[in-house]
Amino acid sequence: MQESAAGNGAAPGNPLSDGESQAADRLPAFRRPGVRRALIIGAAIVIAAVLIWFVRYQLYGKYLEETNDAYIQADAVVIAPKISGYVAEVFVRDNQDVKAGQPLVRIDPRDYQAQAAQYQAQIDVAAANADNVRAMIGEQEAQIAQARAQAAAADAQATFAAHEVDRYAPLAATGAETGEKLTTLRNQAVQAARQAAAQHAALAMAERRVAALRAQIRQASAQGEVAQAQLATARVNVGSTILRASTDGRIGDRTVRVGQFVQPGARLMSVVPLSALYITANFKETQIGRMRVGQPVKIRVDALPGVDLDGHVESVAPGTGAQFSILPPQNATGNFTKIVQRVPIRIALDAGPDARKVLVPGLSVTVEVDTMSAKGEERRIADQEAARRKAAR
Repeated sequence: MQESAAGNGAAPGNPLSDGESQAADRLPAFRRPGVRRALIIGAAIVIAAVLIWFVRYQLYGKYLEETNDAYIQADAVVIAPKISGYVAEVFVRDNQDVKAGQPLVRIDPRDYQAQAAQYQAQIDVAAANADNVRAMIGEQEAQIAQARAQAAAADAQATFAAHEVDRYAPLAATGAETGEKLTTLRNQAVQAARQAAAQHAALAMAERRVAALRAQIRQASAQGEVAQAQLATARVNVGSTILRASTDGRIGDRTVRVGQFVQPGARLMSVVPLSALYITANFKETQIGRMRVGQPVKIRVDALPGVDLDGHVESVAPGTGAQFSILPPQNATGNFTKIVQRVPIRIALDAGPDARKVLVPGLSVTVEVDTMSAKGEERRIADQEAARRKAAR
């Protein structure tokens, strides 16, 4: 019986005969049962994956806007002097962390200290002149009192002389007194009246002298105020010989050296506030339709592969990047080729202290903005415009 089985080509446990096995081998590969099952399973997996991707895209994916045209930035503060002079000391090194108010550079202050001393001397001179004039006013007031007394005495003498003329005139008319006596008295009365007028003129001149002296005091005070203003400017210049950091940050691009002569406005170094980093992402104009302030952002930094950082949209630029270039494009001339424009979006970086130790301005990043919060915004805008056009008709 075993020989018969072997002669028929049927091995123990094999349900196919030799003929059937040879027939199966002659079938195309895609019609073989095992291959067909594998193809069906693979097609099902692909279809399921496509359906999952399509559903995810419709529900969530199409609201994610991504760009790799994005960079970390910071509002660096340029350190520049407001005065000229030779650099006496440099207190910081390259890439050193500094605090707000920390001294950075000292310019030789001796010239400005000398100017301050000169203006202080002018203030003292003006004060001395004012005191001298006040003393002169005191003397003049004594002279006024003297002139007033002399004028009063002259008035009394003139009054007496006039009374004598009045008393002797009737006597001379009756012959009791001589005419020569009356003439003498009249001459004395005229002289006394003129003397009184001269004394009053001297009194008026002395009083006017006081007004002139008081004007000199005001002039000296004005000169002192000018010197005080100049002294205040000189003291500001003396204070400006010390350049201090205006914010916390890190020193960068330091070019100043001891002994260097610097001019006002010359760039000496920069202070980069690493605690206030942000991202500028340049999105295409076709991507910003649903972008709103406050939307969450996923950030991937090239310097930190495999690390996702969080952020949020802080603001949207008021124009495309081309509008703020030195030579904005003028599309009204020549041939026109439409180019997709990009709009700068400022993104706040919500990163921890460990991540910020690595981040510096200029690093390239990839950002992904979740615009789900503005879902249906285009439809609402279209409905509003349709309602507006309808109302306008």
